[in-house]
Amino acid sequence: MSSAMEQDTGMFKVQQTIGSVLCCKCGVPMPPNAANMCVNCLRSEVDITEGLQKSIQIFYCPECGCYLQPPKTWIKCQWESKELLTFCIKRLKNLNKVKLKNAEFVWTEPHSKRIKVKLTVQAEVLNGAVLEQSYPVEYTVRDNLCESCSRFQANPDQWVASVQLRQHVSHRRTFFYLEQLILRHDAASRAIRIQQVDQGIDFFFGNKSHANGFVEFLRKVVPIEYRQDQQLVSHDVKSSLYNYKYTYSVKICPVCREDLICLPSKVASGLGNLGPLVVCTKVSDNITLLDPRTLRCAFLDARQYWRSGFRSALTSRQLVKYFVFEVEAPVGEATVGGQKYALSYVQIARESDIGKMFYVQTHLGHILKAGDQALGYDIYGANVNDDEMEKYRLRVKNGLPEAILIKKCYDEQRERKKGKPRAFTTKKLPMEMDESRGGRGVDPEKMENEYEEFLRDLEENPELRFNISLYKNKDYQESETASMTDGEGAPTVPIEELLADLELSEEEEEEGDDEDEMDE
Repeated sequence: MSSAMEQDTGMFKVQQTIGSVLCCKCGVPMPPNAANMCVNCLRSEVDITEGLQKSIQIFYCPECGCYLQPPKTWIKCQWESKELLTFCIKRLKNLNKVKLKNAEFVWTEPHSKRIKVKLTVQAEVLNGAVLEQSYPVEYTVRDNLCESCSRFQANPDQWVASVQLRQHVSHRRTFFYLEQLILRHDAASRAIRIQQVDQGIDFFFGNKSHANGFVEFLRKVVPIEYRQDQQLVSHDVKSSLYNYKYTYSVKICPVCREDLICLPSKVASGLGNLGPLVVCTKVSDNITLLDPRTLRCAFLDARQYWRSGFRSALTSRQLVKYFVFEVEAPVGEATVGGQKYALSYVQIARESDIGKMFYVQTHLGHILKAGDQALGYDIYGANVNDDEMEKYRLRVKNGLPEAILIKKCYDEQRERKKGKPRAFTTKKLPMEMDESRGGRGVDPEKMENEYEEFLRDLEENPELRFNISLYKNKDYQESETASMTDGEGAPTVPIEELLADLELSEEEEEEGDDEDEMDE
């Protein structure tokens, strides 16, 4: 627009040019600068990397994968990670004399005990000219066990703090889920040993602060209460130094997902006269309770729960299979924590007694239809040993409901896929089995069945697998005819939610690096 105006006015504009001068050393034409020298001559005259460290020695613990940050701090870093690059740069001295522009790793053999970093720095040289230069720094890696690992190597039982995690229920489904959360957040990376015991897991740490951090993590993911004890191990009279062993006794709330609870009258009134017959739909740092006959819900945090300390009237071990004969149109809908529920009346019968029909309310009206199977609690024929349930039975006029359905059953659909691998797999903590406590070890067959139930829960409940990592199963092969023969099959985990468990061999890594060099 300005050029058009100039043409209209007839003004003459001088073309702006960039002048060039000859280098005072080699005579090559170049843009002018304060030193009147080209870049090559400047580099031959001035070395801005003089006085900077070109080689340095670092210490690495091969047991736990940590690097020593002097004087006594050990930092866990993966090979060629961002954290390792930051650690390497911080170990250099006199780097504040220049301006760091870029830093990157130079590939070395992992077993060479060498780490090379290419640094690009800037500095002012002759007459204020700015020179940029790159140079390599070589780090020599020396193996040296950290304090915790050296103590463990000398005596594997030489721990400082232990966390005894317990839940007094008849199954381990909570621990399977908690194990995946620990792996996802790498919460037990500081543990020197993990031991699986009856009704719980023991974590052993070489430092009290590591155990404190682990207990704080547990408080954020499950409702717990804990107690700390200490035992004097040794005492130096001259220096007044005391060595203690610390034990954290952590108890997880015994209420689990899918449990049926009869709330005490005081708790029910405090929750707005909820229930009192409620179903636990989720356990995280809060307990989510749902009234299956009104779709009202409430949330209890750990402090509120342990104040009352109620227990489940019926647990998932007591679920009974029902046949669904008729489902009426929903009379109400609600969404609790991202999960949709619809209130409907259904006609059902127990699998063991088809002739006895029940007409009950359920919150599963959005997924049940005639001909389905469902799992629920048989209140009509169950022998419930719960004081609150008996009080409520005497207080209510119309009596208790004959059954409360909990979830849809997919046993028939899963029977067709029996023996076939799943599309996903999970990782596990490196746990040892404890069979020394009077023979009360963990039953492998029972644990395998409970783990299978846990995998089914992951398939059926998207909210349950939201905070954990699932990986693609290499043995799984998708069948093209599965959807044609199975019809409406059991729920599965979508492939899009699975992570690839990448494992490259050294040969593949070398081939990949050779290809990168050829591309360059």
